[in-house]
Amino acid sequence: MNTLLRHRIEVRGIVQGVGFRPFVYQTAMRFGLSGWVLNDSDGVVLEVEGEKAHLDAFASVLRDQPPPLAAVAEILVNEIPVTGEGSFIIRQSQRHGHRSTEISPDTFVCADCLTELFDPADRRFRYPFINCTNCGPRYTLVTDVPYDRGYTTMAGFTMCPACQQEYDDPSSRRFHAQPNACPDCGPQVLLRDASGQVVNTTNPVSEAVSLLSQGCILAVKGVGGYHLAVDPCHDQALRRLRRRKGRDEKPFALMAADVTTARRLAVIDEDGRRLLESTERPIVLLPQRSGHGLSPQVAPQNRYFGLMLPYTPLHYLLLRDHFDALVMTSANFSEEPIVFRDEDAMETLRGLADYTLEHNRPIHIRTDDSIVRILGGRGLLLRRSRGFVPRAIRLSCQTEPVLAVGAELKNTLCLTRGHQAYMSQHIGDLKSPEVFRSFLQTFDHFRHIFGVDPAIVAHDLHPDYQSTGFAQQLQGKMLVGVQHHHAHLASCLAENCFDGEAIGVVFDGAGYGEDGHVWGGEFLLGDCRDFRRAGHLAYLPMPGGDAATREPLRMGLSALFHAFGRELPGHQMVDDLPSAEIQFYLQMMERGLNTPLTSSCGRLFDAVAALAGLRYRVSYEGQAALELEMAIPETPCEEAYSFVLERRGEELIVNPAEVFRAVVKDRRQGVDAGHISLRFHNGLARMILDSCLSLRDQYGLQNVALSGGVFQNRYLTEKARALLQAAGFHVLLHSLVPPNDGGISLGQAVVAAQRTEAGRPGC
Repeated sequence: MNTLLRHRIEVRGIVQGVGFRPFVYQTAMRFGLSGWVLNDSDGVVLEVEGEKAHLDAFASVLRDQPPPLAAVAEILVNEIPVTGEGSFIIRQSQRHGHRSTEISPDTFVCADCLTELFDPADRRFRYPFINCTNCGPRYTLVTDVPYDRGYTTMAGFTMCPACQQEYDDPSSRRFHAQPNACPDCGPQVLLRDASGQVVNTTNPVSEAVSLLSQGCILAVKGVGGYHLAVDPCHDQALRRLRRRKGRDEKPFALMAADVTTARRLAVIDEDGRRLLESTERPIVLLPQRSGHGLSPQVAPQNRYFGLMLPYTPLHYLLLRDHFDALVMTSANFSEEPIVFRDEDAMETLRGLADYTLEHNRPIHIRTDDSIVRILGGRGLLLRRSRGFVPRAIRLSCQTEPVLAVGAELKNTLCLTRGHQAYMSQHIGDLKSPEVFRSFLQTFDHFRHIFGVDPAIVAHDLHPDYQSTGFAQQLQGKMLVGVQHHHAHLASCLAENCFDGEAIGVVFDGAGYGEDGHVWGGEFLLGDCRDFRRAGHLAYLPMPGGDAATREPLRMGLSALFHAFGRELPGHQMVDDLPSAEIQFYLQMMERGLNTPLTSSCGRLFDAVAALAGLRYRVSYEGQAALELEMAIPETPCEEAYSFVLERRGEELIVNPAEVFRAVVKDRRQGVDAGHISLRFHNGLARMILDSCLSLRDQYGLQNVALSGGVFQNRYLTEKARALLQAAGFHVLLHSLVPPNDGGISLGQAVVAAQRTEAGRPGC
């Protein structure tokens, strides 16, 4: 006779809201097993009873063939006594004080639902909120765990008998699909005009399409907030949108109807197609195709479009058979967070949109679109948000719970628990009061949803950061200050599960240095616990401090002052500026008045952009550096400017004076900005190699981590990586964690975890 066995199995990871229980039920039935399955606050728990061969086959399917949206992190199996029950059932969810379950990110509408959406015979024909266990909103509507309808923003919608039957049927793909609904019982859309009055129409979506065709600006409520939608061929509408948003030149994102249409707008290779069609549906930066036919107002001074595909049924209804693409930019004024609450939308959108297409399904937490670019054959996240959050980053070792509060710009939070690090969605620039309120909301949401209030809080060393001040006001916490660029290095190491020591090439715009200066062009030696500064770009004066980040001309003058002294050479920029203004900046630099010193590589880009004649003033962060990258000719060569490497004690100092002199000489000889940019980028990549070679000779390190916002630059990163790999270095890059300050919180968290484990909380 065959012996019966019974196993208790605990499954951890993203296993709630993804059809895991019906998958378990159907698999158990397939192998003739009895038992039960339920959700609890830690994940999914089940007991299965049957013959050993069938239990083994069941376990194999559980491990290797989970539902499409599931991400199994751990499966724990224990043998328990046989009970002899004769059926398999799905039990009611259980909730307890401790919780460790992971929540699924918001995902795009699946192919099955999309087919039903456009099937006239289907009862959900053209219903904007169609979804199932394989698709739809998750993170933005979850209010608590376990993931049950009562703990989502769908709690106020009572299912009709037809939807309830699907919800209760384990054979249906809508079994326990918490947002399940239909036109008879679910959320509805309505259209409002700029005064807030409801537009009298039987078909709000069709009316919205008509308004877009006329050049109106339409606010559209999505999954994580409101977008502003505009016809990208309508030049005047786009100009009006820029004026209202206060967004003079920063590119707008585009939503294309499908990949075929997207190919008419941009050059899309296999990597680009894969990212566009991924379940996360991010905005993908792709080269513009010649003759695309869109208004130049979509992406001024930029060779790329930020393209995404529709990810909600409402998006498909707006685009299908009406538009090849729509501008879809976040509904907010410049530097403010995306609007997500209906009550806020009524007030804010009045000054932005002509009409609002909204719905009555509440959004619990705001979440922007994610942004990714292709670098080295894989995606590099520049903004980690919808579709990726709150998916965990796997850590190489187990940690105590730590909360990291991130940096000032591109702020994110990070919470570690066990082997997992949970990074929040993009929050933004904390200097804005509205963004800081969003930071506080996300802080409360993260602690609640993960059920942990860590005793250890990590923060930046900058005393004036809002995040630092917030951390210092928390009561009863162990505070761990982490140097900004060490956090960048640790973020890259942690993402790559690298435990050893590496050379950290950390290039960004600004970070508070241990010597009180503004760092940003750093060569560090370190791991996720300690670091030392082994080298850096030579300090340059920043006349006016933060004002120099908005006016690259100031860094251009600083570069000339550094290379030539007070007697400035003949140069177009010098001719373009009033003599009194130049003298004012020179005096500031000579006397050190409101002129901090910086080693920032971001400011180096600003200086070269100004000297090359590309940009004297910027309207958004990183604009000068971006346009310098965009200026690189499409058929590059190996010409390069030369940086001088100097030794001051044990530190390696990179002096850019010769580069500045070469740029001035090239401008005098009529060399165009594109070739100046190319020579600068090539020289910077070679300087990275030469510096790492010098540090390898001195310290014997073979591993190099490239981090910081400068390494969003595709040309520089790929060039530097190729040179380093050819010289025998092992190069670590970012992918799922942004190299910019959006990744700082992860680095802070792992540094704090390792330091407190070592008994050294101070920094």
